[in-house]
Amino acid sequence: MITVVIPTIGRASLAEAIPEGVPVIVVEDTDRRGPAATRNRGWRQAKTPWVVFLDDVVPGEGWPEALTRDLADLPADVGGCQGRIEVPLPRERRPTDAERNTAGLARAEWITADMAYRRAVLEQVGGFDERFPRAYREDADLALRVRQAGFRLVRGERVTRHPVRDDGFWSSVRFQRGNADDALMRRVHGPRWRSLIGAGGLLPRHAVTTALGIGALGIGALGIGALALALAGGRRGALACAAGWAALTARFAWERIAPGPRTPGEVARMAVTSVVIPPAACLHRLRGELRARR
Repeated sequence: MITVVIPTIGRASLAEAIPEGVPVIVVEDTDRRGPAATRNRGWRQAKTPWVVFLDDVVPGEGWPEALTRDLADLPADVGGCQGRIEVPLPRERRPTDAERNTAGLARAEWITADMAYRRAVLEQVGGFDERFPRAYREDADLALRVRQAGFRLVRGERVTRHPVRDDGFWSSVRFQRGNADDALMRRVHGPRWRSLIGAGGLLPRHAVTTALGIGALGIGALGIGALALALAGGRRGALACAAGWAALTARFAWERIAPGPRTPGEVARMAVTSVVIPPAACLHRLRGELRARR
């Protein structure tokens, strides 16, 4: 009835993700085409009515039995069923920015950390869109297309744990690459795509911060920065842009520092990356827009 598909690039924690008692297909992304393409290779090998996708997670105790109960007797109009994701956070201190970002997966909808789909539905909609090269938005895109095809998505009762990893000082900057995939989401699903999946975003504020930074540097040939200088006039305009940039950057940094442990290392990391994230987000979004148009 059920086949589990796990994409991997050879991670050390893979053994913890493999549940016992159900058929499992582990697909290694040897050609680095991304998880969307890897999952497609996996589910197309499956012969069962249901395919369950697991990512970098640890299924809870009794997971196979709970999964069977979740999928049993679901109406034909239900195309998919998501597990309940738990993210273990430290109890002795406030979570870091990276830990809070991972904890957001517990509230996310239709993510492939633990997501079951009818194989027939995957065939009908064509599976994952392989134009999404990262583990980002490819699952939301699939969920939207499944719903657009007339199927419902529901939450089950099985529990899966998603560990928190330390991806390094610059991880939050690297994650801005996902803004390129947001451009494809807009291209495919229209300007309201965020509301359809319940996602927020800071890109408009990042764009203003970046424009003010450009204006503060006096680079008058670059779009909005040039407009800001023209309106305010010369050196006075550059100072005004610098003040605006500093205020928005400080606000962004404090929003990330305040709920965290506020250790010297975490504060330094938030201060530095809060300067880099806005222009990085804008550059990746621009790159994504150009790619989506091609």
